[in-house]
Amino acid sequence: MEKDASFLFGGITFNRKKFATDFDRFKEHKTRDNSLEKLEFVENEKSEMEDETNTRVGKKRKRKEKGVVPDSVDGFSVFKNSKLQKESASEENDQSANELLEGKKEYYRQLERDAIFRKLHGIHASGSNVPSPLHSFAELRSRYKCRLYLLRNLAELGFKEPTPIQRQAIPVLLSGRECFACAPTGSGKTFAFVFPILVKLKDTSNDGVRAVILSPTKELAAQTTRECRKLAKGKKFYIRLMTKKLAKSGDFSKLRCDILISTPLRLQFAIRKGKLDLSRVEFLVLDESDKLFEPGLLEQVDFVVNACTNPSILRSLFSATLPDIVEDRARTIMHDAVRVIIGRKNSASETIKQKLVFVGSEEGKLLALRQSFAERLSPPVLVFVQNKERAKELYDELKLEDFRADVIHSDLSQTQRENAVDNFRAGKTWVLIATDVVSRGMDFKGVNCVINYDFPDAAAAYIHRIGRTGRAGRRGEAITFYTEADIPFLRNIANVITSSGGEVPEWIMSMTKKKWKKHRPQRETISTQPDI
Repeated sequence: MEKDASFLFGGITFNRKKFATDFDRFKEHKTRDNSLEKLEFVENEKSEMEDETNTRVGKKRKRKEKGVVPDSVDGFSVFKNSKLQKESASEENDQSANELLEGKKEYYRQLERDAIFRKLHGIHASGSNVPSPLHSFAELRSRYKCRLYLLRNLAELGFKEPTPIQRQAIPVLLSGRECFACAPTGSGKTFAFVFPILVKLKDTSNDGVRAVILSPTKELAAQTTRECRKLAKGKKFYIRLMTKKLAKSGDFSKLRCDILISTPLRLQFAIRKGKLDLSRVEFLVLDESDKLFEPGLLEQVDFVVNACTNPSILRSLFSATLPDIVEDRARTIMHDAVRVIIGRKNSASETIKQKLVFVGSEEGKLLALRQSFAERLSPPVLVFVQNKERAKELYDELKLEDFRADVIHSDLSQTQRENAVDNFRAGKTWVLIATDVVSRGMDFKGVNCVINYDFPDAAAAYIHRIGRTGRAGRRGEAITFYTEADIPFLRNIANVITSSGGEVPEWIMSMTKKKWKKHRPQRETISTQPDI
Protein backbone atom coordinates (compact mmCIF):
# COMPACT_ATOMS: atom_id res chain seq x y z
CA MET A 1 0.00 0.00 0.00
CA GLU A 2 2.92 2.38 0.73
CA LYS A 3 4.31 1.89 -2.75
CA ASP A 4 0.96 2.46 -4.32
CA ALA A 5 0.38 5.83 -2.51
CA SER A 6 3.93 7.24 -2.68
CA PHE A 7 3.20 9.30 -5.78
CA LEU A 8 1.00 11.57 -3.70
CA PHE A 9 4.00 12.84 -1.72
CA GLY A 10 6.45 13.43 -4.52
CA GLY A 11 8.94 16.35 -3.91
CA ILE A 12 8.39 16.42 -0.22
CA THR A 13 11.28 15.77 2.13
CA PHE A 14 10.71 14.25 5.53
CA ASN A 15 12.94 15.17 8.42
CA ARG A 16 13.29 11.86 10.18
CA LYS A 17 15.57 13.27 12.87
CA LYS A 18 13.10 15.99 13.82
CA PHE A 19 10.29 13.50 14.08
CA ALA A 20 12.42 10.58 15.18
CA THR A 21 10.52 10.10 18.38
CA ASP A 22 7.14 10.11 16.66
CA PHE A 23 8.45 7.97 13.90
CA ASP A 24 9.75 5.40 16.30
CA ARG A 25 6.43 5.41 18.09
CA PHE A 26 4.58 4.96 14.79
CA LYS A 27 6.96 2.18 13.72
CA GLU A 28 6.48 0.36 17.07
CA HIS A 29 2.73 0.61 16.76
CA LYS A 30 2.84 -0.62 13.18
CA THR A 31 5.09 -3.48 14.12
CA ARG A 32 2.73 -4.44 16.93
CA ASP A 33 -0.26 -4.29 14.57
CA ASN A 34 1.57 -6.43 12.06
CA SER A 35 2.44 -8.87 14.79
CA LEU A 36 -1.15 -8.99 15.89
CA GLU A 37 -2.32 -9.51 12.35
CA LYS A 38 0.23 -12.27 11.87
CA LEU A 39 -0.83 -13.83 15.16
CA GLU A 40 -4.50 -13.63 14.21
CA PHE A 41 -3.72 -15.06 10.81
CA VAL A 42 -1.77 -17.93 12.33
CA GLU A 43 -4.52 -18.59 14.84
CA ASN A 44 -7.16 -18.45 12.11
CA GLU A 45 -5.10 -20.78 9.99
CA LYS A 46 -4.68 -23.04 12.94
CA SER A 47 -8.38 -23.03 13.78
CA GLU A 48 -9.29 -23.67 10.16
CA MET A 49 -6.90 -26.61 10.05
CA GLU A 50 -8.36 -27.94 13.31
CA ASP A 51 -11.91 -27.50 11.96
CA GLU A 52 -10.95 -29.28 8.76
CA THR A 53 -9.30 -32.06 10.72
CA ASN A 54 -12.30 -32.36 13.01
CA THR A 55 -14.58 -32.42 9.99
CA ARG A 56 -12.58 -35.22 8.38
CA VAL A 57 -12.48 -37.15 11.66
CA GLY A 58 -16.19 -36.56 12.17
CA LYS A 59 -16.95 -37.84 8.69
CA LYS A 60 -14.85 -40.93 9.33
CA ARG A 61 -16.62 -41.47 12.65
CA LYS A 62 -19.98 -41.09 10.99
CA ARG A 63 -19.00 -43.60 8.33
CA LYS A 64 -17.92 -46.04 11.06
CA GLU A 65 -20.94 -45.38 13.23
CA LYS A 66 -23.29 -46.18 10.35
CA GLY A 67 -22.25 -49.86 10.38
CA VAL A 68 -21.39 -50.39 14.06
CA VAL A 69 -23.58 -51.06 17.10
CA PRO A 70 -22.51 -49.47 20.40
CA ASP A 71 -20.38 -51.65 22.63
CA SER A 72 -22.92 -51.88 25.41
CA VAL A 73 -26.59 -51.23 25.93
CA ASP A 74 -28.14 -50.99 29.35
CA GLY A 75 -25.57 -53.13 31.11
CA PHE A 76 -25.12 -55.97 28.62
CA SER A 77 -22.82 -56.37 25.70
CA VAL A 78 -24.36 -56.49 22.25
CA PHE A 79 -21.16 -56.02 20.26
CA LYS A 80 -18.66 -58.78 19.75
CA ASN A 81 -15.82 -59.03 17.40
CA SER A 82 -16.51 -61.61 14.70
CA LYS A 83 -13.46 -63.55 15.74
CA LEU A 84 -14.60 -63.61 19.37
CA GLN A 85 -18.07 -64.61 18.25
CA LYS A 86 -16.68 -67.56 16.29
CA GLU A 87 -14.50 -68.64 19.19
CA SER A 88 -17.37 -68.33 21.66
CA ALA A 89 -19.76 -70.22 19.37
CA SER A 90 -17.16 -72.91 18.85
CA GLU A 91 -16.67 -73.25 22.62
CA GLU A 92 -20.43 -73.47 23.18
CA ASN A 93 -20.80 -76.12 20.46
CA ASP A 94 -17.93 -78.12 21.91
CA GLN A 95 -19.46 -77.88 25.39
CA SER A 96 -22.92 -78.96 24.22
CA ALA A 97 -21.41 -81.79 22.17
CA ASN A 98 -19.45 -82.97 25.21
CA GLU A 99 -22.56 -82.80 27.39
CA LEU A 100 -24.54 -84.78 24.81
CA LEU A 101 -21.79 -87.36 24.52
CA GLU A 102 -21.49 -87.67 28.28
CA GLY A 103 -25.28 -88.02 28.55
CA LYS A 104 -25.25 -90.85 26.02
CA LYS A 105 -22.41 -92.58 27.84
CA GLU A 106 -24.28 -92.34 31.15
CA TYR A 107 -27.45 -93.65 29.47
CA TYR A 108 -25.66 -96.71 28.14
CA ARG A 109 -23.87 -97.21 31.45
CA GLN A 110 -27.28 -97.20 33.18
CA LEU A 111 -28.63 -99.71 30.65
CA GLU A 112 -25.67 -101.97 31.38
CA ARG A 113 -26.17 -101.66 35.15
CA ASP A 114 -29.89 -102.46 34.73
CA ALA A 115 -29.11 -105.50 32.57
CA ILE A 116 -26.67 -106.87 35.14
CA PHE A 117 -29.16 -106.30 37.97
CA ARG A 118 -32.01 -107.97 36.05
CA LYS A 119 -29.84 -110.98 35.27
CA LEU A 120 -28.94 -111.27 38.94
CA HIS A 121 -32.63 -111.48 39.91
CA GLY A 122 -33.88 -113.50 36.93
CA ILE A 123 -35.85 -110.61 35.44
CA HIS A 124 -36.53 -110.61 31.70
CA ALA A 125 -38.04 -107.35 30.48
CA SER A 126 -38.76 -106.36 26.89
CA GLY A 127 -40.27 -103.26 25.34
CA SER A 128 -39.21 -99.72 24.50
CA ASN A 129 -37.49 -97.62 27.19
CA VAL A 130 -38.08 -100.08 30.02
CA PRO A 131 -37.78 -98.26 33.39
CA SER A 132 -34.90 -99.20 35.68
CA PRO A 133 -35.78 -101.86 38.29
CA LEU A 134 -36.06 -101.09 42.00
CA HIS A 135 -33.04 -101.84 44.18
CA SER A 136 -34.92 -101.18 47.41
CA PHE A 137 -38.24 -99.84 48.68
CA ALA A 138 -36.47 -96.62 49.69
CA GLU A 139 -36.27 -95.69 45.98
CA LEU A 140 -40.06 -95.40 45.89
CA ARG A 141 -39.75 -92.22 47.94
CA SER A 142 -36.93 -90.64 45.92
CA ARG A 143 -38.01 -91.70 42.42
CA TYR A 144 -41.81 -91.59 42.65
CA LYS A 145 -42.60 -89.39 45.67
CA CYS A 146 -44.33 -92.29 47.41
CA ARG A 147 -46.43 -91.34 50.43
CA LEU A 148 -44.95 -92.17 53.83
CA TYR A 149 -48.00 -94.12 54.99
CA LEU A 150 -47.41 -96.68 52.23
CA LEU A 151 -43.78 -97.20 53.24
CA ARG A 152 -44.87 -97.49 56.86
CA ASN A 153 -47.46 -100.13 55.93
CA LEU A 154 -44.80 -102.04 54.02
CA ALA A 155 -42.64 -102.23 57.10
CA GLU A 156 -45.56 -103.28 59.30
CA LEU A 157 -46.53 -106.04 56.86
CA GLY A 158 -42.99 -107.41 56.93
CA PHE A 159 -41.82 -106.35 53.48
CA LYS A 160 -38.06 -105.77 53.60
CA GLU A 161 -36.86 -106.17 50.02
CA PRO A 162 -38.85 -106.20 46.77
CA THR A 163 -39.33 -109.54 45.05
CA PRO A 164 -38.17 -109.79 41.41
CA ILE A 165 -41.65 -109.13 39.98
CA GLN A 166 -42.07 -106.15 42.30
CA ARG A 167 -38.67 -104.75 41.36
CA GLN A 168 -39.66 -104.41 37.70
CA ALA A 169 -43.47 -104.27 37.51
CA ILE A 170 -43.85 -101.42 40.04
CA PRO A 171 -41.55 -98.97 38.14
CA VAL A 172 -43.26 -99.90 34.86
CA LEU A 173 -46.75 -99.06 36.17
CA LEU A 174 -45.59 -95.97 38.08
CA SER A 175 -44.01 -94.70 34.85
CA GLY A 176 -47.41 -94.79 33.18
CA ARG A 177 -46.68 -97.86 31.03
CA GLU A 178 -48.96 -100.84 30.44
CA CYS A 179 -47.62 -104.22 31.48
CA PHE A 180 -48.22 -107.94 31.17
CA ALA A 181 -46.22 -110.01 33.62
CA CYS A 182 -45.53 -113.67 34.29
CA ALA A 183 -44.00 -114.71 37.61
CA PRO A 184 -44.02 -117.91 39.70
CA THR A 185 -46.77 -118.48 42.23
CA GLY A 186 -46.16 -116.87 45.62
CA SER A 187 -43.79 -114.23 44.22
CA GLY A 188 -45.80 -111.16 45.28
CA LYS A 189 -47.73 -110.33 42.12
CA THR A 190 -50.75 -108.92 44.00
CA PHE A 191 -48.64 -106.34 45.77
CA ALA A 192 -46.89 -105.51 42.46
CA PHE A 193 -50.10 -104.11 40.97
CA VAL A 194 -51.94 -102.90 44.10
CA PHE A 195 -49.07 -100.66 45.26
CA PRO A 196 -48.80 -98.56 42.05
CA ILE A 197 -52.58 -98.06 42.06
CA LEU A 198 -52.50 -96.61 45.58
CA VAL A 199 -49.52 -94.38 44.70
CA LYS A 200 -51.16 -93.01 41.56
CA LEU A 201 -54.64 -92.46 43.00
CA LYS A 202 -53.08 -90.42 45.87
CA ASP A 203 -56.37 -89.54 47.60
CA THR A 204 -60.01 -90.60 47.63
CA SER A 205 -62.35 -88.95 45.15
CA ASN A 206 -66.03 -88.46 44.31
CA ASP A 207 -65.42 -89.17 40.62
CA GLY A 208 -66.64 -92.76 40.81
CA VAL A 209 -64.70 -96.00 40.29
CA ARG A 210 -61.09 -95.24 39.35
CA ALA A 211 -59.52 -98.72 39.48
CA VAL A 212 -60.89 -102.17 38.66
CA ILE A 213 -59.24 -105.51 39.52
CA LEU A 214 -60.71 -108.59 37.85
CA SER A 215 -60.21 -112.03 39.41
CA PRO A 216 -61.40 -115.39 38.04
CA THR A 217 -62.83 -116.64 41.37
CA LYS A 218 -64.74 -115.12 44.28
CA GLU A 219 -62.18 -116.46 46.76
CA LEU A 220 -59.30 -114.74 44.97
CA ALA A 221 -61.30 -111.50 44.70
CA ALA A 222 -61.96 -111.55 48.46
CA GLN A 223 -58.29 -112.23 49.19
CA THR A 224 -57.16 -109.36 46.93
CA THR A 225 -59.58 -107.02 48.72
CA ARG A 226 -58.09 -107.94 52.10
CA GLU A 227 -54.54 -107.37 50.88
CA CYS A 228 -55.48 -104.06 49.27
CA ARG A 229 -57.04 -102.78 52.50
CA LYS A 230 -53.99 -103.78 54.51
CA LEU A 231 -51.72 -101.80 52.21
CA ALA A 232 -54.04 -98.76 52.22
CA LYS A 233 -54.24 -98.64 56.02
CA GLY A 234 -54.15 -95.06 57.30
CA LYS A 235 -55.66 -93.59 54.13
CA LYS A 236 -59.39 -93.33 53.59
CA PHE A 237 -59.68 -95.11 50.26
CA TYR A 238 -63.04 -96.70 49.42
CA ILE A 239 -62.07 -100.26 48.44
CA ARG A 240 -65.04 -102.50 47.68
CA LEU A 241 -65.56 -106.16 46.87
CA MET A 242 -68.37 -106.79 44.38
CA THR A 243 -70.62 -109.17 46.26
CA LYS A 244 -73.78 -110.76 44.91
CA LYS A 245 -75.92 -108.32 46.90
CA LEU A 246 -73.94 -105.29 45.73
CA ALA A 247 -74.16 -106.41 42.09
CA LYS A 248 -77.96 -106.70 42.32
CA SER A 249 -78.92 -103.69 44.39
CA GLY A 250 -75.90 -101.41 44.64
CA ASP A 251 -76.14 -97.98 42.99
CA PHE A 252 -72.58 -96.81 42.38
CA SER A 253 -73.74 -93.34 41.37
CA LYS A 254 -74.57 -92.81 45.04
CA LEU A 255 -71.94 -95.17 46.51
CA ARG A 256 -68.38 -93.92 46.86
CA CYS A 257 -65.81 -96.34 45.44
CA ASP A 258 -62.17 -95.80 44.46
CA ILE A 259 -61.06 -99.41 43.86
CA LEU A 260 -63.48 -102.16 42.85
CA ILE A 261 -62.49 -105.86 42.96
CA SER A 262 -64.78 -108.37 41.29
CA THR A 263 -65.25 -111.43 39.15
CA PRO A 264 -66.13 -110.69 35.51
CA LEU A 265 -69.68 -112.04 35.70
CA ARG A 266 -70.77 -109.90 38.64
CA LEU A 267 -69.23 -106.80 37.10
CA GLN A 268 -70.96 -107.47 33.80
CA PHE A 269 -74.28 -107.89 35.61
CA ALA A 270 -73.92 -104.56 37.45
CA ILE A 271 -72.97 -102.70 34.25
CA ARG A 272 -75.95 -104.05 32.35
CA LYS A 273 -78.26 -102.92 35.14
CA GLY A 274 -77.04 -99.36 34.53
CA LYS A 275 -75.94 -98.87 38.13
CA LEU A 276 -72.20 -98.88 37.40
CA ASP A 277 -70.22 -96.51 35.17
CA LEU A 278 -66.62 -97.44 34.31
CA SER A 279 -65.89 -94.52 31.98
CA ARG A 280 -63.50 -92.91 34.49
CA VAL A 281 -61.49 -96.00 35.34
CA GLU A 282 -57.77 -95.16 35.30
CA PHE A 283 -56.41 -98.66 36.09
CA LEU A 284 -57.63 -102.06 34.91
CA VAL A 285 -55.89 -105.18 36.22
CA LEU A 286 -56.56 -108.70 34.97
CA ASP A 287 -55.30 -111.02 37.70
CA GLU A 288 -54.68 -114.64 36.67
CA SER A 289 -55.16 -113.41 33.13
CA ASP A 290 -54.67 -116.79 31.45
CA LYS A 291 -57.72 -118.10 33.33
CA LEU A 292 -59.72 -114.96 32.49
CA PHE A 293 -58.97 -115.48 28.79
CA GLU A 294 -60.38 -118.99 28.74
CA PRO A 295 -63.56 -119.42 26.62
CA GLY A 296 -65.93 -119.47 29.60
CA LEU A 297 -64.79 -116.06 30.87
CA LEU A 298 -63.44 -114.35 27.76
CA GLU A 299 -66.78 -112.86 26.66
CA GLN A 300 -67.41 -111.40 30.13
CA VAL A 301 -63.89 -109.93 30.27
CA ASP A 302 -64.30 -108.35 26.82
CA PHE A 303 -67.53 -106.73 28.00
CA VAL A 304 -65.77 -105.19 31.03
CA VAL A 305 -62.75 -104.05 28.98
CA ASN A 306 -65.04 -102.33 26.46
CA ALA A 307 -66.95 -100.62 29.29
CA CYS A 308 -63.71 -98.96 30.50
CA THR A 309 -63.69 -96.15 27.93
CA ASN A 310 -61.21 -93.76 29.53
CA PRO A 311 -58.63 -93.06 26.77
CA SER A 312 -55.82 -92.69 29.33
CA ILE A 313 -56.53 -96.00 31.10
CA LEU A 314 -53.58 -98.22 32.07
CA ARG A 315 -54.15 -101.96 31.59
CA SER A 316 -52.03 -104.69 33.15
CA LEU A 317 -52.10 -108.49 33.13
CA PHE A 318 -50.56 -110.75 35.80
CA SER A 319 -50.35 -114.52 35.99
CA ALA A 320 -48.09 -117.43 36.91
CA THR A 321 -48.58 -118.86 33.42
CA LEU A 322 -48.69 -116.89 30.21
CA PRO A 323 -49.49 -118.99 27.14
CA ASP A 324 -48.72 -117.53 23.72
CA ILE A 325 -52.42 -117.17 22.90
CA VAL A 326 -52.88 -115.02 26.02
CA GLU A 327 -49.95 -112.81 24.98
CA ASP A 328 -51.45 -112.37 21.52
CA ARG A 329 -54.82 -111.36 22.98
CA ALA A 330 -53.15 -109.03 25.46
CA ARG A 331 -51.38 -107.14 22.68
CA THR A 332 -54.71 -106.44 20.98
CA ILE A 333 -55.98 -104.42 23.96
CA MET A 334 -52.71 -102.86 25.10
CA HIS A 335 -50.35 -100.31 23.55
CA ASP A 336 -46.63 -99.80 24.15
CA ALA A 337 -46.74 -102.50 26.83
CA VAL A 338 -43.71 -103.82 28.72
CA ARG A 339 -43.39 -107.60 28.96
CA VAL A 340 -41.96 -108.86 32.25
CA ILE A 341 -41.05 -112.52 32.80
CA ILE A 342 -39.52 -113.74 36.06
CA GLY A 343 -37.37 -116.84 35.74
CA ARG A 344 -38.48 -119.18 33.00
CA LYS A 345 -41.84 -118.58 31.44
CA ASN A 346 -44.57 -121.00 32.56
CA SER A 347 -42.41 -122.67 35.20
CA ALA A 348 -42.92 -123.55 38.87
CA SER A 349 -41.07 -122.08 41.82
CA GLU A 350 -37.67 -123.58 42.57
CA THR A 351 -38.52 -123.68 46.29
CA ILE A 352 -40.96 -126.56 45.70
CA LYS A 353 -39.73 -130.16 45.85
CA GLN A 354 -41.75 -132.01 43.18
CA LYS A 355 -42.34 -135.74 43.01
CA LEU A 356 -44.27 -138.12 40.73
CA VAL A 357 -45.76 -141.24 42.35
CA PHE A 358 -47.17 -144.18 40.38
CA VAL A 359 -50.26 -145.64 42.07
CA GLY A 360 -51.45 -148.04 39.36
CA SER A 361 -55.21 -147.53 39.61
CA GLU A 362 -57.88 -145.44 41.31
CA GLU A 363 -57.90 -147.76 44.33
CA GLY A 364 -54.17 -147.28 44.68
CA LYS A 365 -54.58 -143.49 45.07
CA LEU A 366 -56.60 -143.75 48.29
CA LEU A 367 -54.17 -146.30 49.74
CA ALA A 368 -51.19 -144.10 48.84
CA LEU A 369 -52.86 -141.06 50.42
CA ARG A 370 -53.62 -142.83 53.67
CA GLN A 371 -50.12 -144.27 53.78
CA SER A 372 -48.62 -140.82 53.21
CA PHE A 373 -50.68 -139.34 56.05
CA ALA A 374 -49.84 -142.23 58.37
CA GLU A 375 -46.09 -141.93 57.75
CA ARG A 376 -45.71 -138.15 57.98
CA LEU A 377 -48.68 -135.85 58.05
CA SER A 378 -47.30 -132.32 58.13
CA PRO A 379 -50.31 -130.03 58.03
CA PRO A 380 -51.59 -127.91 56.45
CA VAL A 381 -52.03 -130.05 53.31
CA LEU A 382 -54.01 -129.26 50.16
CA VAL A 383 -55.43 -132.15 48.12
CA PHE A 384 -56.61 -131.42 44.56
CA VAL A 385 -59.14 -133.55 42.68
CA GLN A 386 -60.61 -133.35 39.19
CA ASN A 387 -64.16 -132.17 39.94
CA LYS A 388 -66.62 -131.42 42.73
CA GLU A 389 -68.17 -134.92 42.65
CA ARG A 390 -64.81 -136.51 43.38
CA ALA A 391 -64.14 -133.88 46.05
CA LYS A 392 -67.33 -134.96 47.85
CA GLU A 393 -66.40 -138.64 47.52
CA LEU A 394 -62.90 -138.18 48.91
CA TYR A 395 -64.21 -136.08 51.78
CA ASP A 396 -66.71 -138.81 52.68
CA GLU A 397 -63.79 -141.26 52.90
CA LEU A 398 -61.64 -139.02 55.12
CA LYS A 399 -64.09 -137.07 57.29
CA LEU A 400 -64.38 -139.77 59.94
CA GLU A 401 -60.64 -140.28 60.21
CA ASP A 402 -58.36 -138.30 62.47
CA PHE A 403 -57.10 -136.00 59.73
CA ARG A 404 -59.29 -132.94 60.43
CA ALA A 405 -60.32 -132.85 56.79
CA ASP A 406 -62.66 -130.38 55.07
CA VAL A 407 -63.78 -129.73 51.51
CA ILE A 408 -64.43 -126.72 49.26
CA HIS A 409 -66.19 -126.76 45.89
CA SER A 410 -68.66 -124.72 43.83
CA ASP A 411 -71.80 -126.43 45.21
CA LEU A 412 -71.21 -124.90 48.62
CA SER A 413 -72.69 -121.53 49.51
CA GLN A 414 -70.45 -118.47 49.66
CA THR A 415 -70.54 -118.54 53.46
CA GLN A 416 -69.60 -122.24 53.58
CA ARG A 417 -66.70 -121.67 51.20
CA GLU A 418 -65.43 -118.71 53.21
CA ASN A 419 -65.66 -120.72 56.43
CA ALA A 420 -63.72 -123.60 54.87
CA VAL A 421 -60.93 -121.24 53.78
CA ASP A 422 -60.86 -119.40 57.11
CA ASN A 423 -60.69 -122.65 59.12
CA PHE A 424 -57.82 -123.87 56.95
CA ARG A 425 -55.95 -120.60 57.42
CA ALA A 426 -56.55 -120.66 61.17
CA GLY A 427 -55.20 -124.22 61.51
CA LYS A 428 -58.53 -125.74 62.56
CA THR A 429 -58.49 -127.85 59.38
CA TRP A 430 -55.38 -129.90 58.57
CA VAL A 431 -56.35 -131.28 55.19
CA LEU A 432 -58.41 -129.30 52.69
CA ILE A 433 -59.82 -131.14 49.68
CA ALA A 434 -60.38 -128.78 46.76
CA THR A 435 -60.98 -128.45 43.06
CA ASP A 436 -59.11 -126.02 40.85
CA VAL A 437 -61.36 -123.26 42.24
CA VAL A 438 -58.73 -122.48 44.91
CA SER A 439 -55.67 -123.15 42.76
CA ARG A 440 -55.76 -119.64 41.32
CA GLY A 441 -53.96 -117.05 43.38
CA MET A 442 -55.17 -118.18 46.80
CA ASP A 443 -52.50 -117.45 49.39
CA PHE A 444 -52.46 -119.91 52.27
CA LYS A 445 -49.61 -119.12 54.62
CA GLY A 446 -47.34 -122.04 55.35
CA VAL A 447 -48.93 -124.82 53.28
CA ASN A 448 -46.33 -127.57 53.62
CA CYS A 449 -47.58 -129.99 50.99
CA VAL A 450 -49.81 -130.13 47.93
CA ILE A 451 -51.06 -133.51 46.70
CA ASN A 452 -52.44 -133.85 43.20
CA TYR A 453 -54.79 -136.75 43.92
CA ASP A 454 -56.06 -136.53 40.33
CA PHE A 455 -53.57 -135.82 37.57
CA PRO A 456 -53.90 -132.16 36.43
CA ASP A 457 -55.63 -131.57 33.12
CA ALA A 458 -52.91 -129.22 31.80
CA ALA A 459 -49.41 -128.01 32.58
CA ALA A 460 -50.79 -124.59 33.60
CA ALA A 461 -53.18 -126.24 36.06
CA TYR A 462 -50.24 -128.17 37.53
CA ILE A 463 -48.21 -124.97 38.02
CA HIS A 464 -51.09 -123.18 39.76
CA ARG A 465 -51.95 -126.15 41.97
CA ILE A 466 -48.48 -126.74 43.36
CA GLY A 467 -48.02 -122.97 43.65
CA ARG A 468 -50.13 -122.99 46.83
CA THR A 469 -46.99 -124.20 48.63
CA GLY A 470 -43.45 -122.82 48.62
CA ARG A 471 -44.72 -119.25 48.65
CA ALA A 472 -42.77 -116.09 49.55
CA GLY A 473 -39.45 -117.96 49.65
CA ARG A 474 -40.63 -120.79 51.92
CA ARG A 475 -39.95 -124.45 51.15
CA GLY A 476 -42.76 -126.76 50.06
CA GLU A 477 -43.48 -130.20 48.63
CA ALA A 478 -45.70 -131.28 45.75
CA ILE A 479 -46.70 -134.93 45.15
CA THR A 480 -48.55 -135.98 41.99
CA PHE A 481 -50.26 -139.38 41.73
CA TYR A 482 -50.55 -140.92 38.28
CA THR A 483 -52.19 -144.07 36.94
CA GLU A 484 -51.82 -146.05 33.72
CA ALA A 485 -54.31 -143.69 32.04
CA ASP A 486 -52.15 -140.68 32.90
CA ILE A 487 -48.81 -142.00 31.58
CA PRO A 488 -49.18 -140.57 28.02
CA PHE A 489 -49.36 -137.07 29.53
CA LEU A 490 -46.45 -137.39 31.96
CA ARG A 491 -43.98 -135.65 29.65
CA ASN A 492 -45.95 -132.39 29.82
CA ILE A 493 -45.62 -132.28 33.60
CA ALA A 494 -42.04 -133.56 33.51
CA ASN A 495 -40.98 -130.54 31.45
CA VAL A 496 -42.29 -128.21 34.17
CA ILE A 497 -40.48 -130.17 36.87
CA THR A 498 -37.12 -130.13 35.07
CA SER A 499 -37.42 -126.43 34.16
CA SER A 500 -37.64 -125.57 37.87
CA GLY A 501 -34.67 -127.72 38.85
CA GLY A 502 -36.43 -131.00 39.67
CA GLU A 503 -35.41 -134.51 38.64
CA VAL A 504 -37.47 -136.84 36.46
CA PRO A 505 -36.76 -140.45 35.44
CA GLU A 506 -35.05 -140.81 32.08
CA TRP A 507 -37.80 -142.98 30.60
CA ILE A 508 -40.35 -140.20 31.12
CA MET A 509 -38.16 -137.60 29.38
CA SER A 510 -37.71 -139.94 26.43
CA MET A 511 -41.47 -140.00 25.83
CA THR A 512 -43.03 -137.94 23.06
CA LYS A 513 -44.69 -134.78 24.26
CA LYS A 514 -48.42 -135.14 23.71
CA LYS A 515 -50.51 -132.21 22.56
CA TRP A 516 -53.54 -131.99 24.76
CA LYS A 517 -56.28 -129.55 25.50
CA LYS A 518 -57.81 -131.07 28.61
CA HIS A 519 -56.88 -134.39 30.14
CA ARG A 520 -60.00 -135.35 32.07
CA PRO A 521 -60.61 -139.09 31.73
CA GLN A 522 -63.67 -140.75 33.17
CA ARG A 523 -62.45 -141.97 36.54
CA GLU A 524 -63.88 -144.58 38.86
CA THR A 525 -65.70 -143.63 42.05
CA ILE A 526 -63.50 -142.97 45.08
CA SER A 527 -64.48 -145.62 47.58
CA THR A 528 -62.96 -148.46 49.59
CA GLN A 529 -66.32 -150.11 50.04
CA PRO A 530 -66.74 -153.21 47.87
CA ASP A 531 -69.36 -153.16 45.14
CA ILE A 532 -72.41 -155.30 46.00
